[in-house]
Amino acid sequence: MKFGGTSVGKPQRMHQVSQLITKDNDSKIVVLSALSGTTNSLVEISTHLSHGDKNAAKQTIDKLEAHYRDFVLELVKSETLRAKGNAVVSEHFEFLNIILRISFSDALYKDILAQGELMSTKLFSLYLEELGIDHVLLPALEFMSIDVNEEPQIGSIKVKLTQQLKQHKGKKIFITQGYICRNVRGEVDNLKRGGSDYTASLIAAAINASVCEIWTDIDGMHNNDPRIVNKTVAIEQLSFEEAAELAYFGAKILHPTCIWPAQQQNVPVKLLNTMQPDAAGTVITQEAGSVGVKAVAAKDGIIAIKIKSSRMLLAYGFLRKVFEVFEKYKTSIDMVTTSEVAVSVTIDNDVFLKEITRELEPFGTVEIDRNQTIISIVGNEIAETPDVLKKLFESIHEIPVRMVSYGGSHHNVSLLIPGDQKIKTLQLLNSGLFGL
Repeated sequence: MKFGGTSVGKPQRMHQVSQLITKDNDSKIVVLSALSGTTNSLVEISTHLSHGDKNAAKQTIDKLEAHYRDFVLELVKSETLRAKGNAVVSEHFEFLNIILRISFSDALYKDILAQGELMSTKLFSLYLEELGIDHVLLPALEFMSIDVNEEPQIGSIKVKLTQQLKQHKGKKIFITQGYICRNVRGEVDNLKRGGSDYTASLIAAAINASVCEIWTDIDGMHNNDPRIVNKTVAIEQLSFEEAAELAYFGAKILHPTCIWPAQQQNVPVKLLNTMQPDAAGTVITQEAGSVGVKAVAAKDGIIAIKIKSSRMLLAYGFLRKVFEVFEKYKTSIDMVTTSEVAVSVTIDNDVFLKEITRELEPFGTVEIDRNQTIISIVGNEIAETPDVLKKLFESIHEIPVRMVSYGGSHHNVSLLIPGDQKIKTLQLLNSGLFGL
């Protein structure tokens, strides 16, 4: 069971989580994110330090510490446990204050980011202690690890986690940290943003769990973005492939990496709502449950790159040379379309855009379009479903479409549109494809 930042962001929410993890007698591993807003504050502290602004860093540290002191006061009633809670807060903020006196580095940055999950799990453990709920606090840093390519070491995680669990035979509830891990040098590191979902999925796969539950503040994966579109509905069932497409192309409820480990071990993933625990949510399994369009997702901040070259495009090996440029700079491509005289690709990362552009220029004319959005229409066997394309393009006939990707997957049709047309496009598709 994984609970995100909003699910543990207030003492009352932690109280709710304790009820959810004790509603039955099943053995369970509970993965917690940092309290909502904490990771952003820790990033802010790191940014100030990297710029040498220790006063601004100190102000952010003090403000965050005050928030945690208030949190402890509301979380537990017993004076003894409040003292323990304040000792936890003191320990971690002592570390954050010490770093004001040492030089900033990437390794230190990772240590700073880890503080949020370490605190949330320790404080939740204290609350369970107050309730008399028998449990074990399982340090993620003792079993969660990544290799030299920053990929999880699945074999090692399985062995180490199994050994940890064996030391606590008879225990039913285990609490651990999401997101954090150790790297190949044994240093504190992390699974990047959205990493708590990844932690939960990796643990579920490692122990061959009966289910991996991702608890957030929304009742499952919706057919469209509920923050933008008024009428959306939760999807009852998705296949792993459909869920992966939606997560990759912008559905915020689930991190794209989360699907793969669970899929490998065929562990069902459930997306559930901490605020509405009785809502059905969404279940993700090998089976899609039905055919046709299930949902629409949008991915912002996309850059389109077009290479026009009448003399090179049809030449043997041309596309390979183009893709090798992106590979060299470890920049992944989302969409690809080709014509007789041009190839267009999209990327979502502009870190090496200048270098990539420079290396592509010998191949032909390079055009860059920023601030684009990918709209992805996802569903089982969407390519074979009658009238889907007709309905799709009739719905958005007034939207200028820059690229279309269709046929690369049985589950996806993707469109590239100007970013300022996103909201209108999502609303038109909600009406045209779902009748909502």
